Amino acid sequence: MATPVLQAVEADGTTWNDPSEDRLHDLLADMSLSSRFVVVRRLDAEPADQHYMQVYLNDDLSYQVEYREGGPDRHFQTWIARGPGVFTVEPAAEVLQGWAAGRPGWREAQTWVPWSPTESCARHHPDHAAR
Repeated sequence: MATPVLQAVEADGTTWNDPSEDRLHDLLADMSLSSRFVVVRRLDAEPADQHYMQVYLNDDLSYQVEYREGGPDRHFQTWIARGPGVFTVEPAAEVLQGWAAGRPGWREAQTWVPWSPTESCARHHPDHAAR
């Protein structure tokens, strides 16, 4: 059996090795206010446990997405607004799927700011100013 390259972990601790793009979409679609996050770790990168993307479901059904590629200076976040009317996971899923597959363009799909433990990334989002 081949060593997995990616591992997804749900809020309840359920893990998925090398999840497909469909599985990643479904993991995000299954999130709820009682099961708020999914973390996907890249297992083939060094330093270990420092390469991941995390999607967190906020109270207003928007998403906070973080990615880290090494040390703390390579940790970024973005905020993805809830679409009008219908709950949709596609914008967050597309970023996660692009990152997991190593596709070009996933970073450019969002505005990323350095991660901060004290500041929400939502204040940097262009839609936030309209509120």
